[in-house]
Amino acid sequence: MNRRDFLKFAALSFLLTPLRRLLGGPLEHAENVNIWEGDFFKQKTVDSSRAREGVIRAMVDGKWHKYTIRSLPDAFMEWNLNARLESFKDMMKGKFRLAGPHSGMIASYGIGRKDSCFTLNNAVKGFGFAPKEEFIDEKLTFLKDTIEEPRPKKMGFLVDLYEHPEVLNTNIQTSLELYSTPKFETHSFLNLMRNPQATIVFLDMPSYELRTITRVIQPQDKTADPYERKIVEYTNLIHSYFHGEFSKDFIGLVCYVIEVFDNTPGKKEAMGRRIV
Repeated sequence: MNRRDFLKFAALSFLLTPLRRLLGGPLEHAENVNIWEGDFFKQKTVDSSRAREGVIRAMVDGKWHKYTIRSLPDAFMEWNLNARLESFKDMMKGKFRLAGPHSGMIASYGIGRKDSCFTLNNAVKGFGFAPKEEFIDEKLTFLKDTIEEPRPKKMGFLVDLYEHPEVLNTNIQTSLELYSTPKFETHSFLNLMRNPQATIVFLDMPSYELRTITRVIQPQDKTADPYERKIVEYTNLIHSYFHGEFSKDFIGLVCYVIEVFDNTPGKKEAMGRRIV
């Protein structure tokens, strides 16, 4: 290959790189593990059938374990909700911030992809609450009926929600897996499918760490628990409520709280101590 041909090849490779990443290549998949059956997958490492009783089972490192689901403590709820309400005021003034209760860093391990010798992974995702089972139908209907309203009215819905925490399910945090498809698999997705243990850390003062068992739920999975499916629907609607309509519903993450640590530096009773 002469110099001119080499430069043409290099330029073509550069131009095609974003397309390859969009479609997914051989390196963006797990090695010797097939998660998908066509366009469908099902997480087989979590049994949440007794979640209403406060119990969840998960297969971790190839063995089944039973965990007790806990509620988020009052200190976490006070920080989280107050910080969210303050961020809404900033957003109305055109100010946005990534730190705080919305952006959690989720750490996982398990399968890994062909492009790395590590299975450890950390990713920043948007996290939030979902209504309790007895309130979720009402909130879903409201979101659907008001999704075309202007942003200030939409902000009012969230303000009202966070000013009434008795409506919220404090046993979970929810998020979305935006990018994984049969053609492209994120590290988080693969890890959580294999080992559903995950820790979530929020960069703020105070700083909290949630240790969770995370359900990965495809919106089309009719075998999932009805309430979990509604949580996934709600999380997708909230996402579309503020980011615009999407052509599909995304994979849902329902993170059941098992332990909570206070990682606030300089606070004698904290500094990585378990509080739940």
